[in-house]
Amino acid sequence: MTNHSRALVDLCECFRGRFPKHVDWMSLLALANQTLTTPMLMEFVSRFERQIPEDVRLYVREIYQRTCARNDRLATQLSETVSAINAQGVTPILLKGAAVLATTPRSRWGSRLMADLDIMVAENELGAALNGLHAIGYNVHYQTPSGAGKWYADLARPCDVGMVDLHQCAPGPDFYYRVAGPTVQHCKLTPIGRGFAYVPSTTYQALMLIVHDQFQDHDYWIGNIDLRHLLDLRDLTNSQDGIDWNQLASFAPSKLARNALESQLVTMFAMLGGDVPIRMRTRVIPRLQYMRRRAQARFPLLRWALLPMAALDYRNHRNGPGAEARREAAGRQWSLPKKNTLRFLLTLSANHRLGKV
Repeated sequence: MTNHSRALVDLCECFRGRFPKHVDWMSLLALANQTLTTPMLMEFVSRFERQIPEDVRLYVREIYQRTCARNDRLATQLSETVSAINAQGVTPILLKGAAVLATTPRSRWGSRLMADLDIMVAENELGAALNGLHAIGYNVHYQTPSGAGKWYADLARPCDVGMVDLHQCAPGPDFYYRVAGPTVQHCKLTPIGRGFAYVPSTTYQALMLIVHDQFQDHDYWIGNIDLRHLLDLRDLTNSQDGIDWNQLASFAPSKLARNALESQLVTMFAMLGGDVPIRMRTRVIPRLQYMRRRAQARFPLLRWALLPMAALDYRNHRNGPGAEARREAAGRQWSLPKKNTLRFLLTLSANHRLGKV
């Protein structure tokens, strides 16, 4: 437990460009592997090469070089995929890692470990997009069943290093995108190989990252941290276009959304640095949520004791995305979570997900 606690502090110091004191390299690399951030250590290793043990340097370089090779293949795959969809008269929107590949210089591709390519098309374009992908050898590996809340399909080819995840909407509950409006309004048409795709603005990419982690993966409720996505968020903050903080704040459709958004920004600022306006990292609930997340990440057994902190925003949940449940409760302003909700949160807390601390 002590090594896990110290390793998190040391790993964050590395990502802030500082050399940690009395570092346990084995614990640090184990945590980097767990959080899928090992190739992101390459910049640190290059900066402090003489102070780092040789076996650590060699290991990080090997992972970095393999990530570069993998992402080169993913970039080629993305170009083929976009061209095939364009051939059907459809211009897709690139999400998450696919957007990173499209906007990040090739010299920095090796820092980002990506599992697949997330691509979005409108509901009335799904058939055409699937036809285009089938035409270049893709087959559906998994597709959500009829009646599912959000449709998506995973498509694969034997020759590829990753799947194509085809979506018809942005990641996470639709409620959190209502104020922002249609995704395409926040995109720029961008050349991808011989084709074209829409790439979201840095501000909208930040919104998607936060909604994905906090609500699709339920990190806000159970106190998990996705360190890799926090680094992505910091990269967006430090990018040439930066984040329009006023616009990002305006996208929050409810008190719950604002608390979750600011909790992520507080966590990023405290653990990794980044230029976040003080007004977006000083409110009480986001700071309490950060302290909870930090404590759980350093001392994992605390996740059970701190799970009741999910109730801090339960009323806001009922007044926002949970409005239907509130109406079923005869207009009461507050009630405890249902047994099914509690069981769901307990199950999530018990199941450790790769990439999360």
